[in-house]
Amino acid sequence: KVSASIIMLALWSVSFVLLCIWRFSYAQYEHLGYLPGYQEPAQDLYTIPELPKDTPRIQLRLAGEKRKHNEGRVEVFYEGEWGTVCDDDFTIHAAQVVCRELGYFEAVSWSPSSKYGKGEGRIWFDNVRCTGNERSLAQCESNGIGVSDCKHTEDVGVVCSDKRIPGFKFVNTLTNNINSLNIQVEDVRIRPILSTYRKRIPVTEGYVEVKDGGKWKQICDDEWTQMNSRVICGMFGFPGDKRYNTRVYKMFARRRKQTYWDYSINCTGNEAHLSSCKLGHTLAIKANSTCEQGSPVVVSCVPGRAFAPAPMAGYKKAFRQEQPLVRLRGGAVVGEGRVEVLKNGEWGTICDDSWNLVAATVVCRELGFGSAKEALSGGQLGQGMGPVHMNEVKCSGFEKSVTECPFSMDKDSEGCSHEEDAGVRCNVPAMGFQQRLRLSGGRNPFEGRVEVLKERNGSLVWGTVCGEGWGIMEAMVVCRQLGLGFASHAFQETWNWPGAVNADSVVMSGVRCAGTEMSLSHCLHHGEYLSCPKGGGRFAAGVSCSETAPDLVLNPQVVEQTTYLEDRPMFMLQCAYEENCLGSTSSSTPANSYRRLLRFSSQIHNNGQSDFRPKASRESWVWHDCHRHYHSMEVFTHYDLLSNNGTKVAEGHKASFCLEDSECDEGIEKRYECANFGEQGITLGCWDTYRHDIDCQWVDITDVKPGDYIFQIVINPNYEVAETDYTNNIVKCRCRYDGHRIWMYNCHIGGSFSAETEDTFPGLINNQVTHR
Repeated sequence: KVSASIIMLALWSVSFVLLCIWRFSYAQYEHLGYLPGYQEPAQDLYTIPELPKDTPRIQLRLAGEKRKHNEGRVEVFYEGEWGTVCDDDFTIHAAQVVCRELGYFEAVSWSPSSKYGKGEGRIWFDNVRCTGNERSLAQCESNGIGVSDCKHTEDVGVVCSDKRIPGFKFVNTLTNNINSLNIQVEDVRIRPILSTYRKRIPVTEGYVEVKDGGKWKQICDDEWTQMNSRVICGMFGFPGDKRYNTRVYKMFARRRKQTYWDYSINCTGNEAHLSSCKLGHTLAIKANSTCEQGSPVVVSCVPGRAFAPAPMAGYKKAFRQEQPLVRLRGGAVVGEGRVEVLKNGEWGTICDDSWNLVAATVVCRELGFGSAKEALSGGQLGQGMGPVHMNEVKCSGFEKSVTECPFSMDKDSEGCSHEEDAGVRCNVPAMGFQQRLRLSGGRNPFEGRVEVLKERNGSLVWGTVCGEGWGIMEAMVVCRQLGLGFASHAFQETWNWPGAVNADSVVMSGVRCAGTEMSLSHCLHHGEYLSCPKGGGRFAAGVSCSETAPDLVLNPQVVEQTTYLEDRPMFMLQCAYEENCLGSTSSSTPANSYRRLLRFSSQIHNNGQSDFRPKASRESWVWHDCHRHYHSMEVFTHYDLLSNNGTKVAEGHKASFCLEDSECDEGIEKRYECANFGEQGITLGCWDTYRHDIDCQWVDITDVKPGDYIFQIVINPNYEVAETDYTNNIVKCRCRYDGHRIWMYNCHIGGSFSAETEDTFPGLINNQVTHR
């Protein structure tokens, strides 16, 4: 018994030691936000569910008022009409089915009684009873589709987890109303025929083929129209189509036997994909499987400028908008974002009232993409700034610009706030970028060591990227290229992610990205001769990605309204002097002399898609005696006074910050506070205010001569934390100093005006930071 007790004690001691070691190793990564014991289970990788033939084909979406992208009223599309779901008998198990069908990892909660507003149309499901294991809401028991005694005051809503199912891909599986035929986007292709197009990326010309019964079949061109070609090109990410050499294709068709599809297609030109087009009558196909009067359908698409190959320079190195009147902001990948339009020299947003796929497609084509995959509402891609320029947009679908579409100009409709900003997700051409990059060794598909496919000695090999100089901008390009959203962290060492052993060698070094590139290969990098002193392996670059990110915006009105001068005696500035908040001449200033300080308040809003968290872990935060709390970001803002030609006239002050929620919009709770070594950050929908009377909240202008200047504030200047949009991190003001008084005017956010207007610093029209 004694020996058994000793053995048990020894085993317990070993277990305790292992547990301590595990906790210590886990603590190193705790600040990254992973749950304890997190490991991505293989069964959670998404596969398209196969539903029984008798299951009604439906499509789901989340809609409604005051919501985030992962919550909302459950709406169902069936038989060409959107409707809702009644809350009778609805449970968390039904919410689980809904969320997984929409691509989210799990359901967090559900809400009865039309929490997200009352829907419209039919109530498709009532008394829904799910086990939680169904692959579609249509498989759950209910009164029967369309059978309901509910009102829209009983519309149900759900809240899904932020985390998406790895590999989830939206597939339109809606049946065509005429022949109940399923046509999925994945079942259509453009197959290049001519040798000049076979090696070209993206594929822009070739046969249109439909997969039917496991075989690819051509479509007879007897009843084919240009509207059909327009839809096909839009599906594959191209804004338009063009004529092609029909004689060559007819000669080619005579040489080979074709297998034709049994149907013709009738599109209006406004459809987002082929599955939305009507099917024509069954074609009379001869026994030898050839068209009676025609040949296989060919389309020739025109790529947008960002995707068009150039004879000398290859592809455009970074995405550039095609039209100056419309732009996308806040999107994680090329072809998605909040829609902003330029009017009277000022950028503003579009209200989501009546926003639909037709209007969204006009935006996408205008910017050089294809048709729209989604028309987003409710500020899902973050809130914009400035005015709401357009509301109740009604497009025919054939306008060259969304600015040509009829819309409401009623000033009484200013109930539209930025929480209703419209957005789009566009179809973009398949460039094959994802096949040339991978993440290896991570705990889930969203993280790992970066490995690229490069040509070495005549063959393609996988290798690593040198970690030296690797930062958040480079990581942003990697996450975008892989379709994984935004970068949450960039790593210069990846010893904890071993990766593939045969890919340890460095094949890319000296990478410097602007952050807008579509592929890592488009960034500046060393050529044939690499330079990476530490080598690859554990010193290779790594990333972790996230589908959402914050977006910090400084309120320019607060800066303008709180600016004043203070002459402060040197003996009261000892703490600020020790923290380098004064000009260099302060070291020779007597204690009874004064320093002239330009004081102002900073109010920094988080208008993005997730909370803003500091990069540094709690262990590395620095205590500041002046403010009597810890600072989680040592360089959070730059304050500079510049001459009109851009040179600094007052020594730039790099301010460190403690990040907390000073105030929040209605309905949002504060989560972060600096007191008592609390958690730091800025919650989505909240703002952090650094008041003008706080130490170091100033620029020392003691040595500045009277004159006209530009006052500039930059938030997150070193890009330490990823954001959805860095262009709005800067505020500029006109500043006049007469030696005694100071005037601050025309304060505005960078990028809020057109380039021409920005150069002249006009009077500010409207640049309000609105509440969520």
